[in-house]
Amino acid sequence: MTKTEKQVIGNIGENIACEYLRRRGFVIVDRNYRKKWGELDIVASKNGIFHFVEVKTKAITRESNGYNPEENVRLWKKERMGRAIRTYLLDKNVSDETEFEIDVIAIRLDFSTKKAKIRFIQNILLV
Repeated sequence: MTKTEKQVIGNIGENIACEYLRRRGFVIVDRNYRKKWGELDIVASKNGIFHFVEVKTKAITRESNGYNPEENVRLWKKERMGRAIRTYLLDKNVSDETEFEIDVIAIRLDFSTKKAKIRFIQNILLV
């Protein structure tokens, strides 16, 4: 799979994730916040709590059918997210009192049926 194909699948996944969150009462505050030391896919808010959401999307193929996209949230990714979150909170002047959590939305796209399977894993630890 080429880099462009991966980007297209990633964008589709992020759009699906945003719609999924909106339907559950979240407000999308920011998308694709990037610094050279880390990136945040989605920043959302619900009930006064910030949610930093990492989106992992995988197109289902015969070879990848047993694979879960959230398995790609490895230690180095968590470290980069932690740095990006600290920078985001400072850049946006978010109060030190504001609660936040880190979530993962894992999406498996089945292009043959035009369906997506979504797993929302809330409040992961950055260890």
